[in-house]
Amino acid sequence: MFEAVEELVGEHADLEKKLADPSVHADQANARTLNKRYAELSPIVATYRSWKQTGDDIETARELAADDPDFAAEVKDLEGQREELTEKLRLLLVPRDPSDDKDVILEVKAGAGGDESALFAGDLLRMYLRYAERVGWKTEIIDSTESELGGYKDVQVAVKARGTQEPGQGVWARLKYEGGVHRVQRVPATESQGRIHTSAAGVLVTPEAEEVDVEINANDLRIDVYRSSGPGGQSVNTTDSAVRITHLPTGVVASCQNEKSQLQNKQQAMRILRSRLLAMAQEEAEKEAADARRSQVRTVDRSEKIRTYNFPENRISDHRVGFKAYNLDQVLDGDLDAVIQACVDADSAAKLAAA
Repeated sequence: MFEAVEELVGEHADLEKKLADPSVHADQANARTLNKRYAELSPIVATYRSWKQTGDDIETARELAADDPDFAAEVKDLEGQREELTEKLRLLLVPRDPSDDKDVILEVKAGAGGDESALFAGDLLRMYLRYAERVGWKTEIIDSTESELGGYKDVQVAVKARGTQEPGQGVWARLKYEGGVHRVQRVPATESQGRIHTSAAGVLVTPEAEEVDVEINANDLRIDVYRSSGPGGQSVNTTDSAVRITHLPTGVVASCQNEKSQLQNKQQAMRILRSRLLAMAQEEAEKEAADARRSQVRTVDRSEKIRTYNFPENRISDHRVGFKAYNLDQVLDGDLDAVIQACVDADSAAKLAAA
């Protein structure tokens, strides 16, 4: 069943030798690539070795049990361990998303529901910021447009890991399932009659592209500067510091107005543009494959929902995987692990079935 793992064991041993060579680290980019692959293979190799050792232990215990029945219980225990290791190894061999260890740019956009939708977008932003804090990630709000009542019409935040992440625990690996339309059912602060309203906000998650991921020709860019709008400190609203960058071949637009200087806004807008172009390139490539990823947000419409947040029942429901829990208050405070893990498990099961 796991014959192909022997090749991975050989590759792992080869990488170990290369990484022990000081000359390899003279090229830091190559060393990072080798380290990344080594980290991916290490849990597979360790689990495979335990799986093989348990198989040998079972054979030994069976031989001993033939002479001494007291060893029969040990055989049963070892067989249970081997079954667990078999399943763990199967999961580790599920094809990995190459972007799993990337940082992300997460955007929350108000949709149907007016001011209430903007307030809910603010709740979602807080949920993601608290979740990032819980797991030790760094966050940075890149750009935002606030609503009059304190929510957000649109907000973009960069989420970054601190140090090396365990396989499957990277920012994209966990947050990629958040993309889609999130629906809320509650009595809005703007409702005087106490009636429950339904509104929605859209979440878009893209892996943050590094300059090496996407080549952008400066001649393909149109850069417009304009005066910032909304809240701002000295000089923010009085100079043409806001920047809008249009990638002419694709029509993709990125803008930023939060920073004080035009240069800072341009740098932030380029971060957003690179990530959007990377996401577009990946989606185009995946459209040609049988396992094309479904689009995250086509329109911020309640009928497109992936998840519902029901305040009267303190219930959260993920409609893609059938997950349901009655701890909405805790989830909105950043306790997202169970919700995300349900999506991870469903995705892994689908990939295993396809394999």
